[in-house]
Amino acid sequence: MNIVIIGNGITGITSARNIRKLCSDAHITVISAESDHFFSRTALMYIYMGQMKYQHTKPYEDWFWEKNRIKLVKGYVNHIDPETKALNLQDGRIIPYSILIIASGSISNKFGWPGQGLNGVQGLYSIQDVEAIETYTQNISAAVIVGGGLIGIEMAEMLHSRKIPVTLIVRENAYWGNVLPPEEAGLIGRHIREHGIDLRLNTELKEILPDKQDRVKAIITNSGDTINCQFVGLTAGVSPNINFLENSGIETEQGILVNEYFETNIHGIYAAGDCAQFRDHKPGHPAIEQLWYTGKMQAETLAKTICNNKTAYNRGIWFNSAKFLDIEYQTYGQMFPVLCNQQQSFYWEHPNGKIAFRATYHKIDRTLIGFNFLGIRFRHIIADDWIRSKKTVDYAIKNMDSGWFDPEFSKPHYKDIALGFYAQNLE
Repeated sequence: MNIVIIGNGITGITSARNIRKLCSDAHITVISAESDHFFSRTALMYIYMGQMKYQHTKPYEDWFWEKNRIKLVKGYVNHIDPETKALNLQDGRIIPYSILIIASGSISNKFGWPGQGLNGVQGLYSIQDVEAIETYTQNISAAVIVGGGLIGIEMAEMLHSRKIPVTLIVRENAYWGNVLPPEEAGLIGRHIREHGIDLRLNTELKEILPDKQDRVKAIITNSGDTINCQFVGLTAGVSPNINFLENSGIETEQGILVNEYFETNIHGIYAAGDCAQFRDHKPGHPAIEQLWYTGKMQAETLAKTICNNKTAYNRGIWFNSAKFLDIEYQTYGQMFPVLCNQQQSFYWEHPNGKIAFRATYHKIDRTLIGFNFLGIRFRHIIADDWIRSKKTVDYAIKNMDSGWFDPEFSKPHYKDIALGFYAQNLE
């Protein structure tokens, strides 16, 4: 079995490692143009901030791949030919396969803004992006970041760590308002401004202006304002990296269309991770799952199918974690910015304005739908179990101390949360 994997991110490498565990005789090749070895993409910001070096982001020693008979090829795939079962690389090499896994990840969104190709305009996804940001932010006096969300705040923190004045423009009327409910979005927005970052809401990029050397000198917003800057970060989301699949016959929409076994429309070709789009996704679940842990979980499931144990993907309860500057964020279940008619939520915020909790639940039987935690560490296994086993919000509030993480280092906010909940329910 000659297995070729495109992409050495978390999905590609987890596929390779798990296939090797399950199929000792498989020939495995991983192709990537980004880096020689797998690294933790979530650590990129810390390289720029000087808290880590690139070698610190590699979970495995360089000898690991040869020892486990996983061949690494550095190269860019130009074209896939399913008829001959071969990949054509940019440098002219041809690599045959019997089974192909596409785990090509994402690319930063660009929406055709005038000037988006100028020097000093940069996304944040790859190691090359970080290297470019390092180059373009030397000795600058101001930067603009376009788009909120998690990548936007990461880039803002990176630049802020070097005392570069940052303007963050967001088209919604609240920070990450398409994901967070208004209270949480307002809390984070205030926190961003308290750190000296110029957060401008209801603002969109119209044009990026060049200087005489084709470098950024300013942007113009949709309201006609000019903001002088020498660097523009484009963080308005990411899209599946699938442009190289043109004329391959592999069906795509936003991403590569797959079923619950990650099979594409072509036998022997699979896709997983950020680049994959489920044909029949469950209601309320995203068709494209662009999270680190889902990429890992998809790869683990796919490896079983590749090694003759056909297994359907079941992600389970949705969760995510991140941080907004120094406020940690955890979310579990299907938490949306606006409730539907059959839902209700309880929100509690600490008087310091930096710690918050939300539980969303069904009105009729009060069973849990999900949680948001800001500035609070809560045990994943507890939150997952309560949602999965359909515990009530009343049960969760009463037993919240059982999920408190590192209680010796964390104040027992669950007591104040409970008082707030009971007071609200007595009204």
